[in-house]
Amino acid sequence: MPRPLGELEDSVMTRVWKWNRPVTVREVLEDLQQERSIAYTTVMTVLDNLHQKGWVRREAEGRAYRYEAVSTRAAYAAALMNEAWSQSDNPAAALVAFFGMMSEEQREALSDAMRIVGPVSQAPISQASNSEAPISEPSISEAPISRDPATQAAENPGEAEPEAER
Repeated sequence: MPRPLGELEDSVMTRVWKWNRPVTVREVLEDLQQERSIAYTTVMTVLDNLHQKGWVRREAEGRAYRYEAVSTRAAYAAALMNEAWSQSDNPAAALVAFFGMMSEEQREALSDAMRIVGPVSQAPISQASNSEAPISEPSISEAPISRDPATQAAENPGEAEPEAER
């Protein structure tokens, strides 16, 4: 699991992710210098550290390197969210609290993502072993995702039937 990036690491990675191509220390330096005073050697050290941590790969070009992101910013954000969620002693409550913090735009993005991922398994949801009342599932979409394969087949007759659960 990745640790959160530091402030300067995040500033550097933001550029690498945004440009989505191999970059040089000089390119990152010149862009960062529009916001702050920073030395070439500092940017070089940060990119070397990011390489050592596995965030970027590098390829020699003359006496310098070109750095390229190993994964996307979305994958980084997802890994951080997954780590935070897995640290909770009550994951369902953590999700409900997280959904409650979301803006309408974020809830729409979540709804879109759930449609892409597909129906949720019919496996029973285990209740936390505490005395609190069960947490009801928050409404995250105007059009709920069908969890019943028969209902899903009726709603989407042109799609192949889902595989049987194992």
